[in-house]
Amino acid sequence: MKKNNAIELKNLIKTYGDVYALNDVDLNISDGEYFVLLGPSGGGKTTLLRSIGGFIRPDSGSIVIKGKNVNNLPPDKRPTSMVFQGFALFPHMDVVQNIGYGLKLQSIEKNIIDEKVNKMMDLVGLTGLHNRKPHELSGGQQQRVQLARALILENDVLLLDEPLSALDAQLRKDMCIELKRLQKTVGISFVHVTHNQEEAMSVADRIAIIADGKMIEEGTPQEIYNKPKKQFTAEFLGEKNILIGKVHNLNKSKIILDINNDKIEIANNNYNVSKNQGVSVSIKSESIQIKKNVKPKTNEKNSIFGKVTEITFLGQFVRYLVLLSNDQEIQVRSSEEVANVKLNDQVILNWKLDDFILHNE
Repeated sequence: MKKNNAIELKNLIKTYGDVYALNDVDLNISDGEYFVLLGPSGGGKTTLLRSIGGFIRPDSGSIVIKGKNVNNLPPDKRPTSMVFQGFALFPHMDVVQNIGYGLKLQSIEKNIIDEKVNKMMDLVGLTGLHNRKPHELSGGQQQRVQLARALILENDVLLLDEPLSALDAQLRKDMCIELKRLQKTVGISFVHVTHNQEEAMSVADRIAIIADGKMIEEGTPQEIYNKPKKQFTAEFLGEKNILIGKVHNLNKSKIILDINNDKIEIANNNYNVSKNQGVSVSIKSESIQIKKNVKPKTNEKNSIFGKVTEITFLGQFVRYLVLLSNDQEIQVRSSEEVANVKLNDQVILNWKLDDFILHNE
């Protein structure tokens, strides 16, 4: 069953002088969806989020939330709550006062506020910390207070601007689990901005890649990681290798590419390309097999030859950097050290036909 849209953005443009912070952005976010805006710093993610929340007014375009155009509504009149990058808690207030502050501004009776605050504290894991001031809380606890303060308003959409950036790596992982649990429990749409790929993959139902004010592509975490349509996405996500070449030949099942005079084959997954066309392709570092080249260079099928320039042990895997004849380096990630492959060795790199992805641009 298709879900209704919680947010519909159409042709959003925001400029600062000659710079496009948002360049004709279209986006739909479903009811009850955990949606992540992912991209490099300065790419337009926070501008887009703040436009949805009403903190920035776009030059043109429309913002529709729950079927209502909100372009001219201030933040407090929109069905959205915001979790800012900093914890932004009132230092002189305790946990209960911080969480209930928004309800107090609405002149809600104190007994009702107390009941809602207690329920929200249990939901976000703050039971027993009622009288603590912000300086008496850990970073994770402060973030939970801010989440509770936003969720208690019971709006339709929660906007999160780099909510975990101030936390250390392990706490960030723990909070990703908590955020996902919270979103499923309350059932509203979360729109989460981050530049951290692991964070995005951990929480998102869908991800939109944004850079230079443009929507590059969107999809599930699996879709954009395993089958990125755009070269930018392939370069930005994970450890992927980009190779530039041209189409040497093709048929319905496969494409033969000329990569610096090396001929490699990839599966033809209905790519719209023609002979002699210049293309870019990507392959994940974990999809490449590496072995020592014990024979002189041959025309081994679906192989590239190179020299190992660096071997790095990174705990869960070993990363090899291999220098090709065209001076490009390829990253290879292996779950363990490869037998007999040492620094400065000549090696052969192999892959499967489906491991390479051809990009539109």
